[in-house]
Amino acid sequence: MTSSRNEDGILDAARECVLAVGMRRTTLTEVARRAGVSRPTVYRHWQDMRSLTADLLTRELRSLLPSEDETGGNARERGLDRIVSTVATVREHPLLRKILETDPELLITYTFDRLGTSQREILEVFAAAIRKGQRDGSITDGDPEELAAMLLLVTQSAALSARLVADQLPAERLDEQLRTMLQNYLRPDSPK
Repeated sequence: MTSSRNEDGILDAARECVLAVGMRRTTLTEVARRAGVSRPTVYRHWQDMRSLTADLLTRELRSLLPSEDETGGNARERGLDRIVSTVATVREHPLLRKILETDPELLITYTFDRLGTSQREILEVFAAAIRKGQRDGSITDGDPEELAAMLLLVTQSAALSARLVADQLPAERLDEQLRTMLQNYLRPDSPK
């Protein structure tokens, strides 16, 4: 997906539509109307709502990925700060909340069947951070891609399934528990 003004406007309109009526009730026609473009303009970039939705989710998730902060602590501590704060932000993101409330089955593909673009990017970010932590000695040895895959599974669950255990584990406690779990998993000399 290239980034043009039309495409960004269409994605913004799609976001507005989904927030208003949910994913299932959003149509390409309504997105075109809200974006102030013709339907052929929308169809030129996206053949259906599924492909538009995929690009919208990718854009939204990319915007939540924090940049590397090189100040303070070792790579593991900096990485944990970024992961926990990002998971909390994802949990509260209006678009993802709306999808989870109205159309959770739309995320099934990216939960059970295949990795999406943003998930692949997250894996790359995790693996790079793990390599950095292995170099400074703050993260356990092991295959960075395997460790990153495990981090993705855990953090994705903490972001998307938190409401299942909200009574037993409110958001602030979930963040603390997630930090503890990841701290122990990534700590050097921790059993795998």
